[in-house]
Amino acid sequence: MTDSPTPAASGPHSTAAPDEADTEALRQRALAALLTARERTTLLTDSVDDHELTAQHSPLMSPLVWDLAHIGNQEELWLLRGVAGREAMRPEIDGLYDAFEHPRASRPSLPLLAPAEARTYAAEVRGRALDVLDGTALHGDRPLVRAGFAFGMIAQHEQQHDETMLITHQLRSGPAVLTAPVPPPAPADAAGLPAEVLVPGGPFTMGTSTEPWALDNERPAHVRDVPDFFIDTTPVTCGAYQGFIEDGGYTERRWWAPEGWAMVREHELTAPLFWHRDASQWLRRRFGVTETVPETEPVLHVSWYEADAYARWAGRRLPSEAEWEKAARHDPASGRSLRHPWGDEDPTPERANLGQRHLRPAPAGAYAAGKSPLGVRQLIGDVWEWTSSDFLPYPGFAAFPYREYSEVFFGPAHKVLRGGSFAVDPVVCRGTFRNWDLPVRRQIFSGFRTARDL
Repeated sequence: MTDSPTPAASGPHSTAAPDEADTEALRQRALAALLTARERTTLLTDSVDDHELTAQHSPLMSPLVWDLAHIGNQEELWLLRGVAGREAMRPEIDGLYDAFEHPRASRPSLPLLAPAEARTYAAEVRGRALDVLDGTALHGDRPLVRAGFAFGMIAQHEQQHDETMLITHQLRSGPAVLTAPVPPPAPADAAGLPAEVLVPGGPFTMGTSTEPWALDNERPAHVRDVPDFFIDTTPVTCGAYQGFIEDGGYTERRWWAPEGWAMVREHELTAPLFWHRDASQWLRRRFGVTETVPETEPVLHVSWYEADAYARWAGRRLPSEAEWEKAARHDPASGRSLRHPWGDEDPTPERANLGQRHLRPAPAGAYAAGKSPLGVRQLIGDVWEWTSSDFLPYPGFAAFPYREYSEVFFGPAHKVLRGGSFAVDPVVCRGTFRNWDLPVRRQIFSGFRTARDL
């Protein structure tokens, strides 16, 4: 996702403005989100030396130092200039950190800020931004600041780039520089879970008009009607995916969309990205460590084409985006759409694998406390889940606060992913959040689950 601004004409759909009494709580929430994001950015950039910060570890990704300065530049654009109306600190660098002006592959050739200068710039912006937060009323008629939207948007932006930088860490060669504890094991009931869950058909509310920090493509709330369908109780595991490989999945053209088959043949694909065969077992490289592929974990680093081919091989299909959201949010007992599968409360470590707390997905069936009302597990966290849907606007969509966040990507070129991965921070993750990418992408933390008609 890219994020270089051309201001939109209208504000977000109706979100109730907070009373003055609520603004301090909003201010503290925004402050915590900004500080959490910066702590993670610091970890990701301080864990490697300057040479690795300025190197391009893959043409698919920016040098880490570009992301660092871009984070600061966007914060300056929106909080210092947009909210506070201040003069530009470094107007000469705006073009360098415009994601639309310079594709990722070309960014190493730009006269980028050096690591020390990038750190200083980002820190200076942050200090001034916190002063702006402290002095800004978070109620009133300005959509950009109502309920702290601009501050929440910038916290989400930084966390999105932190996930991008974590992808770069996965792509880099060399020994491990990041560590994290393993996720909790699956609970005792995981082995006995049903393979799939029936989601009753009928209308439900998709999207949101009330979530204060929801981004434009999540809005507005609207009614969708989907027929009965079955959806996997958990994401597809590495062990299940190995069955597809061993049955000749990458050699059978009949399972693949034409463009996917062309990708398989051109790149001689035989397995998910970072997997390789060693004697009688599959191994994978994960953040500088080579290990046996864990059969009970959700499969990771597969493209949309691979997910679609597996689903066809299994006699199933990928769920549509509307089906995924109904399975994740709809509560049949109340008829409401919940903020998250477990309810309206914020994510906790007991409910979902988020925030780079672990550097891998948890075993399938984990996080029973995070299940949906129908019993579907791990809809939030662990792996992004490909859906069958193209990235399209909702009825009544209005770009805010700039067209380039969502609108320019609408169309059949991009497929929607839902749910978030272990690399996603809770501030970016909710039942309405929409991610999107090209169907060939494998470096992202993507997996999937399958569905079928009744």
